[in-house]
Amino acid sequence: MKVTVKLFARLRELTGAGSLVRTLADEATIADLIEGLQQEFPKLAGAAPKTIISVNHEFADLGTPLAEGDEVALFPPVSGGSGAEPAKFAITFDPISLDEMAARVVKPETGAVAVFGGVVRNVSAGKDVERLEYEAYEEMAVAKLKQVAAEARQQWPKIVDIAIVQRIGRLEVGENAVVVAVSSPHRGDGCFEACAYAINRLKEIVPIWKKEFGPDGDEWIEGDYLPSTADAQ
Repeated sequence: MKVTVKLFARLRELTGAGSLVRTLADEATIADLIEGLQQEFPKLAGAAPKTIISVNHEFADLGTPLAEGDEVALFPPVSGGSGAEPAKFAITFDPISLDEMAARVVKPETGAVAVFGGVVRNVSAGKDVERLEYEAYEEMAVAKLKQVAAEARQQWPKIVDIAIVQRIGRLEVGENAVVVAVSSPHRGDGCFEACAYAINRLKEIVPIWKKEFGPDGDEWIEGDYLPSTADAQ
């Protein structure tokens, strides 16, 4: 059987390829695929302990069986921001407006709106930062943004609406990298808490990565959380 393998961020650079097609035995699992890739690209072995795996946009593990036509993605821990669903849950190259995001979640029953904006800063871990570049596994990222919103709604059922948009590509200091907007009937109905939950959860499960550029060179920034099949929707 043939499967497509997509690689992102540091793993893409280690292999020199963003997408591969590989032929496997009919009973192959993720472990078999990984073993073959590590033989082909020895540098992947060093990244294996922190490599996250998805199959058809859902988190998977080494024992997950594969089937003809599957899309497997391999990526490091994420570092994201950082009515019409495509407008409310999106990955975009365009600048993100806080006011426009707030407007997307205002309904007649809305009495409170909380907005979080993640902004590119000029220093990180004591080092000067000149700009960032964000990358995303877009199809899976949008699905996971919707999952984050669904989880927030489950915990704070009085939420009226929620929108999450992440910017990718080149961003300069001072630009919005990610914006979360949540509305509710009253300020005590969970809009603040849901907004905080959404940005924290985004950084755990949404496949987005950033590379920092500064006077000392560039570096991929990876998170510590390792999603598993328990994080599947």
